[in-house]
Amino acid sequence: MAHPKRRHSKARRDKRRTHDKLNRPDFGVCPQCKRPKLPHRVCPYCGYYKGRQVIEIKPKKKKQKR
Repeated sequence: MAHPKRRHSKARRDKRRTHDKLNRPDFGVCPQCKRPKLPHRVCPYCGYYKGRQVIEIKPKKKKQKR
């Protein structure tokens, strides 16, 4: 296995690492409820996809304080 003869600079190291970052997913807007959603997926809030309701979303129950 090869061993480096000299140490690489910080700039050279950072140039190599520029492509190692994570990208945020692109969000679209649901035409029904106007909330953000991932493209090509059913809206998790209203259940619509391409202008028609695909799944029925049940409203969440609120927690009662004791």
